[in-house]
Amino acid sequence: MSDFSKLKDAVLQGDVKGATALAKEAVAQNADVEELANNYMIPAMSEMGSRYEAGDCYVPELLISARAMKTALELLRPLLVAKGVKPAGRVVIGTVKGDLHDIGKNLVGSLLEGAGYEIIDLGVDVPAEKFVAMVKEQKPRFVALSALLTTTMTSMRLTIDELKKAGVRDEVKVLIGGAPVTQRYADEIGADGYSDNASGAVGLVRRLGSEVAAKASL
Repeated sequence: MSDFSKLKDAVLQGDVKGATALAKEAVAQNADVEELANNYMIPAMSEMGSRYEAGDCYVPELLISARAMKTALELLRPLLVAKGVKPAGRVVIGTVKGDLHDIGKNLVGSLLEGAGYEIIDLGVDVPAEKFVAMVKEQKPRFVALSALLTTTMTSMRLTIDELKKAGVRDEVKVLIGGAPVTQRYADEIGADGYSDNASGAVGLVRRLGSEVAAKASL
């Protein structure tokens, strides 16, 4: 039997080949893929997020680790689905209309995926109508909006307004982030949450998810 604890090291080191090889071995050996994800892959990305927040690693290292995690996860995903393992939640994410920046969005998406969430990445320059359409089609729990320019922040407000007009605003939690974005602006436009960094966004999603689950159980 292979030592699958090495999968965590492979993700931490951004070793795509190593992570891929271990994932293939796990499939071949009918290993407990849920254990692999929960005990090695998710903790690895959580650690990378903590390192990034503390300034102990940089964007390229975080993205390389995320790539190793995603490559391995794609191989394990069919077995996770077959086993009935559900994601922690579904998140539609995108950079708003008029903005072509995607590094921050990609970081948040990678860390959320590493934390066990299903990510639907709409890319950049996403019009409000597309966010609305995806909420109706995919029924996500969260919508995450990113903007790097002050001139495109207004698209965040527009997107929330369009979600209201479509009658689906109350179905999702809307999170916003990006260099010019503040908590004050989030409050002003009626967003449910704001974070100034990728690691904080994961914590925010978890907290809001827990609140939704708690209300649903009442």
